[in-house]
Amino acid sequence: MQYGTIPGINKPISRLVQGTIPIGSSKLDYSFKLLDDVYALGGNTFDTAHTYGSGDNERTFGQWMNDRGLRDKIVILGKGAHHSIDRQRVTPHDITSDIFDSLARFKTDYIDVYVLHRDNPAVPVGPIVEVLNEHFKAGRIHAFGGSNWSHARIQEANAYAKEHGLQGFTVSSPNYSLAEQYQPPWPNCITISGPKNVDARAYYEQAHMPLFTWSSLAGGFFSGRFTRDNLDTFTEYFDALCVTSYCGESNFQRLDRVKQLGSELGLSIPQVAMAYVMSQPLDIYALVGCASGEEYAANAAALDHKLSPETLAWLDLRSDVH
Repeated sequence: MQYGTIPGINKPISRLVQGTIPIGSSKLDYSFKLLDDVYALGGNTFDTAHTYGSGDNERTFGQWMNDRGLRDKIVILGKGAHHSIDRQRVTPHDITSDIFDSLARFKTDYIDVYVLHRDNPAVPVGPIVEVLNEHFKAGRIHAFGGSNWSHARIQEANAYAKEHGLQGFTVSSPNYSLAEQYQPPWPNCITISGPKNVDARAYYEQAHMPLFTWSSLAGGFFSGRFTRDNLDTFTEYFDALCVTSYCGESNFQRLDRVKQLGSELGLSIPQVAMAYVMSQPLDIYALVGCASGEEYAANAAALDHKLSPETLAWLDLRSDVH
């Protein structure tokens, strides 16, 4: 496993971040084994959210963490202030409420890295930055940032923080993968993938801001299951999202090149796609939703394969030279 560091976090942070959507209280044996296996492979960082399983995922993760006595050794990436079906919840009240809910579910007194699950660009950043600083100063969160915040809004938030002598956003969590996103899988999602988002990637490279990138394998597009002629067979919820978000001709051309490179290097399709993400000149921690320790280990093996800038350009259709 490879690790990085983030200001304010006094632990190494695994470059491959395991998601907690697969776990739940109705399948404790499976959930504990999955988390045990990931941790045994060096994965000490876990992606959680206030909204996952209506809180059940956080409770299950907290039960495992405390049962194993691992609080001081693992890093929790927590998310809150997700929109509801009734309203956009990026408010000081909702941020505070979600933080206290999550702490109670985890049965801990702090969250290592806390990001706002969504943004509401219609509201000013000032009160948001201020309430995050209240929890930061109280020690409830040790670093914070935005998930699905545009780099322009993050710049705005950090300008406000600097002007008022406050802590700014130190991390961001957008979508990023080799596949461009034709449409967001859910409302108010932000991606930095594809040719349209060169400026966003340039900002993060210049700012050296750590990125917790979600759907690094494009929602399963790089599982190898999706082909040009079988898209009408996918009806399961997440598979259907993948079809509408990622299954287009330019991405299938990328997939063709991924298959070719994988054959040459002895790597699977997911491993090449992961190597693409982790070979970028960005400070990336890739979020994955592995269903088993074996799947996590296969993703982790891809971290050792650094691809050249020329190969990255070829995979991304920016060059025909291989």
